Amino acid sequence: MAMKSTKDKPGGSTTQSVIKIIILGVTCLVAFGFLVLPNIMSDQSEAVRIGQVAPQEITAPYSITFESKVLTDQARKEAAAQVEPVFLPADPSIAKAQLETLNKVLFFFTSVRNDKFSTPQQKLTDMRSATDLALTDEAYEAILDLTDEDWQAITAESNRVLELVLRDSIRNDQIGRTRSNLPAVIDFGFKSDQTQLITMIVSPLIVPTSLFSEEQTQQAREVARNSVEPITRQIMAGEVLVRRGQIIGVGDLESLNVFGLGEPENRSDLLITSGILVALCGLICAMYYNRRRKDELLSETRTIILVAVFFLAFLGIARFLVIDRTVIPWLYPMAAFGLTIAIVLRVETGMLLSLLLAILTVFGHPRDTELALFYILPTFAGIFVIGRARRISSFLGAGAIVSLVGTAMVLIFRIGDSFTDWLGLVSLSASAMLNGLASGTLTILFEYIFSFVLDVPTALQLMDISRPDHPLMQHVLQTMPGSYQHSLQVSNLAEQAAEAIGADRLLVRVGALYHDVGKSENPGFFIENQVRGNVDPHDDISPEIAAATIIKHVTDGVALAKRYRLPSRVTDFIREHHGTLMTRYQYGKALSLVDNPDEVDPKLFTYPGPAPRSKETAILMLADGTEARSRANVARTDEEIRDVINSVINVCKDAGQFDNTDLTLKDLSTIRESFFNTLQRSYHPRIQYPETRRGKTEPVNITPQTQTTAEK
Repeated sequence: MAMKSTKDKPGGSTTQSVIKIIILGVTCLVAFGFLVLPNIMSDQSEAVRIGQVAPQEITAPYSITFESKVLTDQARKEAAAQVEPVFLPADPSIAKAQLETLNKVLFFFTSVRNDKFSTPQQKLTDMRSATDLALTDEAYEAILDLTDEDWQAITAESNRVLELVLRDSIRNDQIGRTRSNLPAVIDFGFKSDQTQLITMIVSPLIVPTSLFSEEQTQQAREVARNSVEPITRQIMAGEVLVRRGQIIGVGDLESLNVFGLGEPENRSDLLITSGILVALCGLICAMYYNRRRKDELLSETRTIILVAVFFLAFLGIARFLVIDRTVIPWLYPMAAFGLTIAIVLRVETGMLLSLLLAILTVFGHPRDTELALFYILPTFAGIFVIGRARRISSFLGAGAIVSLVGTAMVLIFRIGDSFTDWLGLVSLSASAMLNGLASGTLTILFEYIFSFVLDVPTALQLMDISRPDHPLMQHVLQTMPGSYQHSLQVSNLAEQAAEAIGADRLLVRVGALYHDVGKSENPGFFIENQVRGNVDPHDDISPEIAAATIIKHVTDGVALAKRYRLPSRVTDFIREHHGTLMTRYQYGKALSLVDNPDEVDPKLFTYPGPAPRSKETAILMLADGTEARSRANVARTDEEIRDVINSVINVCKDAGQFDNTDLTLKDLSTIRESFFNTLQRSYHPRIQYPETRRGKTEPVNITPQTQTTAEK
């Protein structure tokens, strides 16, 4: 069971959805232009087209026998056209329904006839209300004028005639004929006006009982089409293909294309196929986004815009400047796109978009399969190697694997290729090697751009700001060494838990290091920075002021983070590590000073929040509370350690601090075990070292001093 937020997720509003649909549509439109414009703008000459008048007589340069697609398609169409439409057997339920309708209407008419309290005009009006069987006023008047005996006879005959007619299979095109033959079915004992009345009653209720089967008809036609064998055509050398002044037909163009004398390219086909391909890629992207719409970063509009521009930039350069060259396609650092997306967003996102980019890039290229695999496989291999790119060596390793896999793809396709000599093979292999180097190098640059625009801390950036020589970290070390040690312990505790549940351990570690930087504005107010034996400042001020000072370390920390330009994701740890919890020690002290608990305002002792909005910040909240409480109440046994952990988790859970996260009960159980294992190793028993005093050895108790409260 997951504890998730009930608030709207990013990208959940209708307006944002419309914007994202527009972005996707524009991206697909531009991509479509990139696919077709290079071909349209080319200067390829065209010989003849369908409907064009032949400028001269054209003869076959040599004899040839080929399978004629035109003649085959024509024969198959003719075979399909000869198949008669297929109708389903008569449906008894249709006849039953019509008979029920007839009986309902006749019963209604009988009721109107027998209504002694209605005037003739009222009866006529009532009969007109029978929408299932609309008759003329003359017919209604005739029904009212009939004797009961005649009306019963007409009622019975109407049922008999309708049942008899609907027993047969009636198609839609047979309705008119069936209705016109009704008088012949009616008993000859009825008068002509009665026969006409019966016809008027029954005729509207005659409907098709045998329905047309589109599926079976198409199946029959498909069988007919498939039964036609391909038609071959033989053209002898010197045979006239088209005569001067002749209008070029489909068959004529086919003959010309066999010899390479027709139009070199059907641009309408290019437009259609390109449109289908782009639409399919757009649909896949939409389906993937719908699957990942709860991903906070991916759901942001600016992220989608940046990714779209990045995608189109790579595609546009490839289609206009690269793909039609000889060697440059193997130099083009396509892998840099996938590596960047995988690092900044998700691995699967990088793989998917790289796949789509490669397909669109090579579309229509003579060596489309070779180039597609050359772009896709090295990119995938680089993504697997680079991981979260926490070191420069990761980029170098990714570039190296891209080079190796790319070179392997060149060798696979070009060794034994009659069109590639050894010089060409060496050139392409060298291009593949340089491709990997360029991809790894460019990924560093692109990662920085994405990080800057999206305000997403990269692994390298996180590693950099976690160094002790960072200006803000130096400030912490110099002003509050006690809080720094506390942060180190919390970071270790939180990092292990993050790794256990699959969260971002590096982000958690860095966030933990900076979560208490706000204490540096008033370090002596917090117990870990107080010198033993000095006066506790809490003793001389009211609980409300003490609580306000403690709470202020959150806002002070956010201000310091902005001053030192920490990433917003790191700032979230400062803002959310206490959530909306209370300073319980000060609140309890305030309650002890008054007789009526209502005199104490809980809001004065509550952190401003917000509550954690990610797994990472939630882990920090738990680690911070667990570490502080374990210091305040030194846990010596496994039971005591578990009690401390469970107490912190239960307090946070009961206070609704996890409602805006994706933490599950399983995650909490895993975090609990991770905390226990870490604390168990941290608080293992130590031996008591002896102290020698004037020749006498005495044991020295080095048990840590117990802190009074975590809030201080």
